[in-house]
Amino acid sequence: MSNPINHVENKTVIITGASSGIGEATARLLASRGANVVLGARRTERLDEIATEIEAAGGRAMARSVDVTNADSVEALVYNANNLYGRVDAIFNNAGVMPLAPMSALKTDEWDNMINVNIRGVLNGIAAVLPLFEQQGGGHVINTASIAAHNVYSSAAVYCGTKYAVWAISEGLRQESSNVRVTTISPGVVETELGHDISDPNSKELLTQFRQIALSPDAIARAVLYALDQPADVDINEVIVRPTASAF
Repeated sequence: MSNPINHVENKTVIITGASSGIGEATARLLASRGANVVLGARRTERLDEIATEIEAAGGRAMARSVDVTNADSVEALVYNANNLYGRVDAIFNNAGVMPLAPMSALKTDEWDNMINVNIRGVLNGIAAVLPLFEQQGGGHVINTASIAAHNVYSSAAVYCGTKYAVWAISEGLRQESSNVRVTTISPGVVETELGHDISDPNSKELLTQFRQIALSPDAIARAVLYALDQPADVDINEVIVRPTASAF
């Protein structure tokens, strides 16, 4: 029996939020399958460590500082990736924040931050790659939403709103696109650093309880690989990944 075709090999994939969690796990997995991975985040020291480890294992990786809330910063990330590898095949808009709190706490600065990172960050990623994808005749946009795009939870109203926006933006882009594949990944509870910035003590305790049953970041990385590893005429539009034992 012949080996299955590897549709990921030699593809250039940009990953934001790549310094830990889902982004890091995805970068390592895709690199092991022969992809050129471009790691973007604000923690450059951690990015450099990951890229060095990927290359030591025989993979190809580039690390660049990026602020996803800044359109110029995201454009520079895409430009550098295209300049180094000659092509960008996919972007995984994965960066996100989740400072949960009841709306009555009026943490408006945290609301603004979620809107800027979770929504504008995704839009900046899309805007940076679409002209390139049009020139190339194709490409793949993968966005991290959440089960919070499908359900609303107490203390998570604004976060759920931002993730529903990611889902809606992704679906709109899909409908408009004839040669750009669009995938929304909606993870359930995952053991990551997401939520480390929660300032409301009750919400922090609630998240701790949720994470008693949680996926590893590798589970989401495999979902991203599955979406990428399809022939060009197959578009995996949405993947929801939950822990088997979890109701959330």
